[in-house]
Amino acid sequence: MLEFELSPSNDTRSGFGAGLLEAGKKNNEVVALCADLTGSLKMDAFQKAFPERFFQMGIAEANMMGVAAGLTIGGKIPFTGTFANFSTGRVYDQIRQSIAYSHKNVKICASHAGLTLGEDGATHQILEDIGMMSMLPGMTVINPCDYNQTKAATMAIAEMEGPVYLRFGRPKVTNFTAPDHQFEIGKAWHIHAGSHVSIIATGHLVWPAVEAARQLEAEGITVDLINIHTIKPLDEAAIVASAKKTGKVITCEEHNIIGGLGSRVAQTLAQHHPCPIHFIGVNDSFGESGTPDQLMTKYGLDAKSIYQAAKNMM
Repeated sequence: MLEFELSPSNDTRSGFGAGLLEAGKKNNEVVALCADLTGSLKMDAFQKAFPERFFQMGIAEANMMGVAAGLTIGGKIPFTGTFANFSTGRVYDQIRQSIAYSHKNVKICASHAGLTLGEDGATHQILEDIGMMSMLPGMTVINPCDYNQTKAATMAIAEMEGPVYLRFGRPKVTNFTAPDHQFEIGKAWHIHAGSHVSIIATGHLVWPAVEAARQLEAEGITVDLINIHTIKPLDEAAIVASAKKTGKVITCEEHNIIGGLGSRVAQTLAQHHPCPIHFIGVNDSFGESGTPDQLMTKYGLDAKSIYQAAKNMM
């Protein structure tokens, strides 16, 4: 049964803020840099606890990435914070040249990603960031699903060596991951076992996938449900094993279907176990202004769309 002990709903950016504070308590080398969005990124608690380790960089994101890269040379573990659009598209050259190419230990932490940024509109709703970051050699890419998982992911990346892109968002979402859930980078969370269809989801689409799976199970369609919180390195073994069991796969992401989770899953299955795949995501377009719920419904990123895709595949 798909039953969970739910914690109060919260936004994933708050999970990042809580995780950053804990990482700072555990390791004195953790430092934080923010591009004039301390409150929006929920970095306030770290700033108050460790003012000497917090750097307000102003609206100068490219400079922030360069400074972060430099701080690693002295053994620091810098966490940069700004909106996902400014964390990737605005500073891709600096990330590629100063961080990824030299494998600097920088943690690029990106909030307000995807359509759920809502009313800020298409210019801020980046939907190609996972693809951009995944293509950089040596870059780890993580997209957690709720508050607890984001907190755990933030603490986990402080312990690993190398550049990381951590993606999270603004809206409050169902918080269903257990507070003591063990987060393992590169290891999928197999939420539920089933034999009729595989649903592979990431980020804000994991809970709608749970809701769709519940409805399908009520109709006798069992779902093999997987949370892929780490897009890179991808848990290929979990994906292939699930596809071999069900023979039908649906991927779900708040991202362009080109270059994101769906593309990574399709590439994996093309190599190891070809089978029918349906992609839930934004179909090669920009977003638009609207409430998060309105946009997720319009672009088919909701439980109803996942449910219908599974029914069609059956």
